[in-house]
Amino acid sequence: MKIKNFEIKAKNALLGCFQDIPFLEVMDTNLEPGYGEVGPDLGVTLKLSGEVRNIIAEINRSGEPRYARQAVNQILRYSQEFSSDYGIFIAPYISSQAGQICLEEGIGYVDLAGNCHISFETIFIHKEGRPNPFTRKRYLRSLFSPKAERILRVLLTAGSKEWKVEELAFEADVSLGQVSNVKRLLAEQEWIDSKAIRFSITEPFALIEEWSRNYNFRRNKVWNLYSMLSAADFEYNLAEICQREKIPYGLTGFSGSARYAPAVRHQRVMAYVQGDIDKWFELLEIKLVDSGANVMLLEPYDEGVFYGKQDRDGLMVVSPIQNYLDLVSLRGRGEEAAQALFDGVIKKIW
Repeated sequence: MKIKNFEIKAKNALLGCFQDIPFLEVMDTNLEPGYGEVGPDLGVTLKLSGEVRNIIAEINRSGEPRYARQAVNQILRYSQEFSSDYGIFIAPYISSQAGQICLEEGIGYVDLAGNCHISFETIFIHKEGRPNPFTRKRYLRSLFSPKAERILRVLLTAGSKEWKVEELAFEADVSLGQVSNVKRLLAEQEWIDSKAIRFSITEPFALIEEWSRNYNFRRNKVWNLYSMLSAADFEYNLAEICQREKIPYGLTGFSGSARYAPAVRHQRVMAYVQGDIDKWFELLEIKLVDSGANVMLLEPYDEGVFYGKQDRDGLMVVSPIQNYLDLVSLRGRGEEAAQALFDGVIKKIW
């Protein structure tokens, strides 16, 4: 979308919010110099109940919190220099956190789909739920890609520790460019404290919540199996074999949470394993089943799932962060166990 075309779409989205108000008349709009580089991106002159009212707006290609805050600060400064009665932030898509930033400062917002919140004098317009083609999919793909998730696991497992880009890249086993990109994305959400050289997570719970909404353990290759052993016996048998065969593994789901923060009884084993699945059938005396499975083995979509795993009573368990993500994906009782893990373990990291 070319810049001028983008600005016109932003202007039309704003004007579209006003069109159904019979006692409000749009008298003039201004996207010309005089705004832009030296002032607000857009000015709108309205007639409301016979009185002239001026609206100023900042337009940005991103509606993430960092840019919303920048726009709000700009609008507040411009309000002192230009004749204006109300300020509005316009972006293709505006996140809920960005919208809240606007509301806290008495600034309105509008996205290109026409979702908006505008409130001044006798005007109150709130529209939501309109399908928005300008979603955050690209942003989410970047922040929650397998390599990026390696970085998030390190940051969330280390608590409030401050990191240099080089240190974090080494710890997460990713490139410097990957860390820089994740750092930028987290900064856009205002989830990190970035100093001259180092940075650290400041909003861990918001990050975990967003990650859990966009995580699905079925990205792993899932094997539903049946064993004659009880859950506990199978878990210790698995641990013994993996130790002997030098195969990476980690309990997760209810198997993992039972070692961190027991909340519900479990009779179904869930674990990450690497290696040839045919070999596992023989070693563990298990078989594939269509129903009645009591063992779920996961072939990890990325080795990062093993980061931060812990020895609990002779069993290797994935990190509390990874365990939480897998539990939330299970829904129902999984969410109950995830909350117990969050309250009993993860909160204490911070």
